[in-house]
Amino acid sequence: MIIVTMEKCHVPQIAAMEKRFFSAPWDENSISSELSNPLSYWLVAVDEDTVVGYVGSQTVLGESDMMNLAVHPYHQRQGIGERLVLALIEGLKEKGSRCLTLEVRASNVPAKKLYEKLGFQMVGKRKNYYQRPREDADILRKEWEN
Repeated sequence: MIIVTMEKCHVPQIAAMEKRFFSAPWDENSISSELSNPLSYWLVAVDEDTVVGYVGSQTVLGESDMMNLAVHPYHQRQGIGERLVLALIEGLKEKGSRCLTLEVRASNVPAKKLYEKLGFQMVGKRKNYYQRPREDADILRKEWEN
């Protein structure tokens, strides 16, 4: 398994994972548009030709927001999510970003434990951020020196 920058060939598999795992999935056009967005930075974990995980972000004025993170269930609990987030942070640092913010479902304890392990701190909540099912989001943030 290796982590690479997202390319056009990865988009259909990412879109399929979005449909399978998220209640408000991104479609292929939305994901594909990230390839030409200068604010976007997406990484993909691949095993041969199969996408097993991905993470996406956008950066404005040195502040990054993580929009998507998923690891296929057959590949969970193998450290892929952690490796993706760490690789994202390193890439964002190289691009001049100073921090990474994300939203996570308040009930998503495994994800929150991972983010805490990686040094993210809770900085707020978004009431009813998620719609299906309706749930608050915790806002987490990690800052670093460039």
